[in-house]
Amino acid sequence: MNDEKKRALELWQEGQEHHVAGDLDRAVALYMESIATYPTAEAHTFLGWAHSFKGNLDEAINECIRAIEVDPTFGNPYNDIGSYLMRQGQLDEAIEWLEKAKSAPRYEPRHFPHMNLGRIYVRLDRIAKAIDEFQQALAIEPDEPTCRALVAELKKLLN
Repeated sequence: MNDEKKRALELWQEGQEHHVAGDLDRAVALYMESIATYPTAEAHTFLGWAHSFKGNLDEAINECIRAIEVDPTFGNPYNDIGSYLMRQGQLDEAIEWLEKAKSAPRYEPRHFPHMNLGRIYVRLDRIAKAIDEFQQALAIEPDEPTCRALVAELKKLLN
């Protein structure tokens, strides 16, 4: 790994620390510095995430698209775009992005796109499909409490 990329990843990690601590302005500045040093999919994705916290979903989506341009194997921006589109009520468009997240080679936490798809299918009143997605999430992350509860609740609706 070259020095610029190493420094960029350090800045991205420092940005994450500020992000988690609630200092979004400092996190954004660090993500942008990271990208200026050496563009990574991670920094673009997390910059998008910070924009989403500020309610700017269009800019969040744009950053995720930039992340995919930098590294199309990184699954997180696909899932994030899907979740932002869900928040905007664009469910059909969100499904396409979440399906891409499921097949991305480099992605953690891998169960998230299944959970998001399950939520969409509930909203679309496609209960059997929602259950299937939540069960796929549980196959990946067996202790996920939200999925367990939703599967149980949704199965009652089918009976």
